[in-house]
Amino acid sequence: MAKDLLIRDVPPQIKRWIDEEREQFRLTQQEYVIEVLSRALKLGQQPTLFDGVKSAEPATVTGTPFTFIDLFAGIGGLRIGLQSVGGKSVFSCEWDKNAQKTYKAWFDDLPHGDIREIKPAEIPDHDVLAAGFPCQPFSIAGVSKKNSLGRPHGFKDATQGTLFFHLASIIEAKKPPVLMLENVKNLRSHDRGRTWEVIRSTLEGMGYVVFAQVIDAAGWVPQHRERVFIIGFDKTVFGDTPPFKFPTPPGGPRPKFRDILESNVLPKYTLTDHLWKYLQKYAETHRAKGNGFGFGMTNLDGVSRTLSARYYKDGSEVLIPQEGKNPRRLTPTEARRLMGFPEHLPIVVSDMQAYRQFGNAVVPLVASAVAKQISAVLSWQLTQAKNGCVFKGRRTRSR
Repeated sequence: MAKDLLIRDVPPQIKRWIDEEREQFRLTQQEYVIEVLSRALKLGQQPTLFDGVKSAEPATVTGTPFTFIDLFAGIGGLRIGLQSVGGKSVFSCEWDKNAQKTYKAWFDDLPHGDIREIKPAEIPDHDVLAAGFPCQPFSIAGVSKKNSLGRPHGFKDATQGTLFFHLASIIEAKKPPVLMLENVKNLRSHDRGRTWEVIRSTLEGMGYVVFAQVIDAAGWVPQHRERVFIIGFDKTVFGDTPPFKFPTPPGGPRPKFRDILESNVLPKYTLTDHLWKYLQKYAETHRAKGNGFGFGMTNLDGVSRTLSARYYKDGSEVLIPQEGKNPRRLTPTEARRLMGFPEHLPIVVSDMQAYRQFGNAVVPLVASAVAKQISAVLSWQLTQAKNGCVFKGRRTRSR
């Protein structure tokens, strides 16, 4: 049996990927392909280069295959990003019934419910933990008292009663090599910085190197949407200085708001005279007081304000001018486009729920860009590991 393989007609995108990766790690084509195939062989039941992943966004091979879980999943913005670089979901969790309905329609996967009712032992082992967790204030009175008395304390004291406590409990029990967390921009200033300090110190105390940065989605979609991404790497796997860098927006012309608009829109999306007069009066009242509150009339050749979960109430933050008519709000299809979700994904809930879901979601293109940078670190670790195992040395806790 011949030991050599000859592969013809390699798709251009795969050829480019191999060349980019091998140059980064100073390997020949043959050396890099053998490394990747060796890794795929060692993964066993984990996804390989040849697995088909049923998902809203077909997986594309851009790095080392890995598994992930999707907590506080919403409608799967982080999932689409991780799948785009070859990740395979092995568990999901989302309590909102309407979001569950959308998630099931898009991924053929019904998420588990309330995270507070999930035991870590019920969660499969995984390589990346993804979570768009809510921001809640922590009670630090007990922590401060223990500090003054010189007594040690852990995250269970600092975060008790919050949803982050349950997330931290899962991290402590499962010890995933990589964390990919997302939250609102104000997380770092929330509760005078105390919230971020507890989160950062908790993750570092569990042995993670933590990277955090606010990213504006306006580089990928025509919407000003700032969110903080928190990436953690287990020191026992990646060492103290993993070569992670946050992504920069793609080059070329920025997307324009007019690109997401539908040509034929039903009259029901045009504001009524009563609502339009109310919004104008509300804005004028606040202008007189020196405040900036009011509606947002969007520049069609620019970007919109941030789409929020409350958009269904009056649509005020993202209004679309119409010649000879009152302005209108986005249609659900336009909201999906504004967030960058693929066109083929069906909207299976009411307009109100669709606005809430898109307003709460993670922009998939941003998630994909961050996931690609994580994937680069996994590939780097593969080339560093003498035994060809990315997660050698991974710690596991008793469950």
